[in-house]
Amino acid sequence: MRADAHRGRFQRFDGAPLSCASKTAARPGHAQQRRLCLVPWELHVSVAFDVRLIAHYLPQFHPVPENDEWWGKGFTEWHNVARAKPLFPGHYQPHLPTDLGFYDLRVPEAREAQAELAREYGIAAFCYYHYWFAGRRILDRPFREVLTSGKPDFPFCLCWANENWTRRWDGKDGDVLLGQRHSIDDDRAHIEALLPAFGDERYVRIHGRPLFLVYRTELLPDPRRTADIWREAVRKAGLGDLYLARVEHFKRDVDPASIGFDAGVDFAPDARRVARKFQNALWRMLYRFRLAPRAWVENELIEYAEMAAAMMGKPAPGYVRFDCVCPGWDNSPRRTQNAGIFVNSTPSAYEKWLRTMIDRARDRFDDDGRIVFINAWNEWGEGCHLEPDAKWQRAYLEATRSALGLARRNRPLPVARGENVEDLRRDLKL
Repeated sequence: MRADAHRGRFQRFDGAPLSCASKTAARPGHAQQRRLCLVPWELHVSVAFDVRLIAHYLPQFHPVPENDEWWGKGFTEWHNVARAKPLFPGHYQPHLPTDLGFYDLRVPEAREAQAELAREYGIAAFCYYHYWFAGRRILDRPFREVLTSGKPDFPFCLCWANENWTRRWDGKDGDVLLGQRHSIDDDRAHIEALLPAFGDERYVRIHGRPLFLVYRTELLPDPRRTADIWREAVRKAGLGDLYLARVEHFKRDVDPASIGFDAGVDFAPDARRVARKFQNALWRMLYRFRLAPRAWVENELIEYAEMAAAMMGKPAPGYVRFDCVCPGWDNSPRRTQNAGIFVNSTPSAYEKWLRTMIDRARDRFDDDGRIVFINAWNEWGEGCHLEPDAKWQRAYLEATRSALGLARRNRPLPVARGENVEDLRRDLKL
């Protein structure tokens, strides 16, 4: 990343510019700028810009021919968002945007407004989902225009969403609309198509190496071979070595080195070890007698804070894994049954979770590797967004900025190996 990539990010909580002492230190392949910036002394906190927050970014907010064919003329993610309804008392739906409105990502001003808002609240970069199907690209216009125009001047990286495109939105259904076809030739063509992005001065780098995520490495027939092909092409292009990270969503606890990758990226929400609410014989009986809402039984309801505590309690693996947090999750706009709905999410609980992960990143990694992912900037159809909405306004953005400011270098981490979930619940004041 170029040295001035975060120009304009350094502000006090009241919005006034900070005075920052800067020092540029050379590293192989790039220059790194380190800044120490202090908010007014009365706040008694330091702003932790040594940790980069990277927010996942969904580009499905503009019409494309494929979605016109599969879902109807003019379909975008906003169609799912706007038609959502509450499924039970107290269920927060629909999530309706405020500050940025129902934007169209074909409009440059919309993309600029997103970047300005993200920068204002401490987001260091967007991680754009990238869709490649054996040479066919889809939903690529927003990022293509970001790349070719040089605007917005805001850091980014890419995550290959390498599932099949199906009617169930989760890559697992048999009704495949657009499938993956893997080959050596396609591996080469794919990485060569990405070289202009990797060479862009805005691209996120770790120790000078372009960061590229793969959503599901287990779907690659030979991920090590693919990694070798990619690395060779990037080196030949004069861009150094590629930094490959596998997202740990479906298949977890795989040592990235075993498949030729460098790191893992945790994915939130991860509720494998969290109990589902209302999923037992008693509640099914109550539903049969119409004493409980149907949606309680037909969907998976999970306490947000329980999930956050479980994720904070994960022990460190024996390899590099970047942590991830989410402000919430509710994919009922995309499906009427079997939705995952995390209830009782609040900006306060999110802030405590994020602050913990910022401290952990600082404790575990050197400066350039201090990264925390946020899922997501704009996953509106999954109730998972930092962008302001009608209920919370900018509260989640404020919580993000506050977490950056409140994280301290020398305070004890609230999560350590062996700490149990009850301790974490108490930390969240459940």
